[in-house]
Amino acid sequence: MAVVRRECEFYLLKYVPDPVRNEFVHVGVIVREAGAQKDVAGPLALRFTSDWRRVRCLDPDADTGMLEGLESELRRRFAEEPQGNLWHVLEDSFSNSVQMTEAKGYLAESLEAGVEELMRLYVEPPKRERISRVAGRAAIVAAMRGEFERAGVWELMRKRIAVAEYTRPGDPLRIDCGYRNGVVKMFQAVSLDGAGADAAKGLAFSAAGLMAGVERAEKAPLELTAVVEPLKQGSGVRGQGSADEPDSERVEAYRFAVETMEEHRIRVLTTADLARVAETARRELRV
Repeated sequence: MAVVRRECEFYLLKYVPDPVRNEFVHVGVIVREAGAQKDVAGPLALRFTSDWRRVRCLDPDADTGMLEGLESELRRRFAEEPQGNLWHVLEDSFSNSVQMTEAKGYLAESLEAGVEELMRLYVEPPKRERISRVAGRAAIVAAMRGEFERAGVWELMRKRIAVAEYTRPGDPLRIDCGYRNGVVKMFQAVSLDGAGADAAKGLAFSAAGLMAGVERAEKAPLELTAVVEPLKQGSGVRGQGSADEPDSERVEAYRFAVETMEEHRIRVLTTADLARVAETARRELRV
């Protein structure tokens, strides 16, 4: 049976760090049914990229945290104002560095299917750009998002949670994502490659104040989880034991980081545990 496609229209969202030079990178897509009133948001699908490498190539100083927060902000605004003015919501939510193209026609099986296809066509890096594997914290964040999306809970979670809401103004830390189910659960990607011990110590330093602040503001305890990469194999030094064994210095640094976080009541899991974590979130959020 032939697939029936719906008439839709889409808008590309582009990051423009310097309007004078007019150089840009596509960072997201909005799809809605064709024929909708131009000044009304109505039903639509929205997606931003989770891979900011091309943005950083264009603008090394890009505030990717702000860009990540825009997706959640737009979803919140569209949910609160489903019949609101599309352009008004976009102008209110976007910074001057993010612009939207004119609408273009498109045939899609559904709004969500259209977003997926258009992201592949216009936004996500081509395969030849994926040769350099995403690594470090970015890889852990992408793995978290992927598992939570597969479990159907990503859109129900808070993202880029400002710790300053619970500690004090000026605190720059943001927690990657979280949700509440009696207990407040938050998840933070912490890469233990390179200077990972510093990142672990920074999160450990913030843990007590964040937990106290959540208890005070939310009237619920906080379960803070750090998600790290497994201790990598093949890191051995040639001539000093098997090449399949991590070198002792790396092992010590890894264990120090994990133990430091655990001493401050932070649960530490690896990316290998994410499927189980996402399934727990699915059950607790009753998806």
